[in-house]
Amino acid sequence: MDRSVATVIYCVGLTGGIGSGKSTVAASFASLGATIVDTDALAREVVAPGQPALAEIAAQMGAAFVRDGQLDRAAVRRCIAQDPVRRKQLESIVHPRIRALAAQRVQAATGAYVIVVVPLLAEHRTQYADLLDRIVVVDCLPGQQIARVMQRDGVSNAEAQALLAMQSDRATRLAIADDILDNTAENADLSAQIAALDTIYQGFVLARCQ
Repeated sequence: MDRSVATVIYCVGLTGGIGSGKSTVAASFASLGATIVDTDALAREVVAPGQPALAEIAAQMGAAFVRDGQLDRAAVRRCIAQDPVRRKQLESIVHPRIRALAAQRVQAATGAYVIVVVPLLAEHRTQYADLLDRIVVVDCLPGQQIARVMQRDGVSNAEAQALLAMQSDRATRLAIADDILDNTAENADLSAQIAALDTIYQGFVLARCQ
C-alpha cells in the first residue's frame, strides 16, 4: 500500500498467542473508535465457496480438504498440526490473499486508527512491515493459554499444546512488540491498559495529521 496516499491512516498490528485474549482486546479498541481488520475473518473470506483460493487448495493439497463445496476446517487443522510441509503449502496459498485484502480494508477504514489483528504476526512480520506503524502484543503465560484454549474449544491438553507449538514462542512475540498488554493475571486490568494505549495512538494520529 502506498502510505503517501493516506497519510492520516495509522495502523497498529495486534498479535498474541492462541488463547491470549486478542479478541477481547480488539473489541475494546473497537469500542474506543478504532477500525478493526481481523485477518482471521479475512482468512475465512478468501477460502469461501467460489473463491480462487479454495480451488487452489483442492488442486494442490487434495479434494479431501473440501467438503460440500466448502473448506473442511477440521481436516485442515488436523493436517497442519501434524505436517509442517503441508502447513507451509496452505500458508503460501492463503496468506498473500489475506495480506492483500487487509491492505484494502485498511485503505477503506474510517475509524480513528486501525487495529490489524494478525495472530501469526511474529511468523509473517515481513509481509506486514509496510502496512503497520506499530505492534502491540497481548501477553500471557503458556499455561494460561493452554487452559483457556481447552475451555474455549473443548480440546484436550495434548491438542491445546499441539496448537501452541505451531506458533512462535512467547519470547519471540515479545521481541517484536512496541507495546505490551499484560494479560497474565486473571484480574489484569486490560481496560485501563487499552485506554492508555488508545490515548497514545490517538496522539500519533494527530501528529500525523499536522
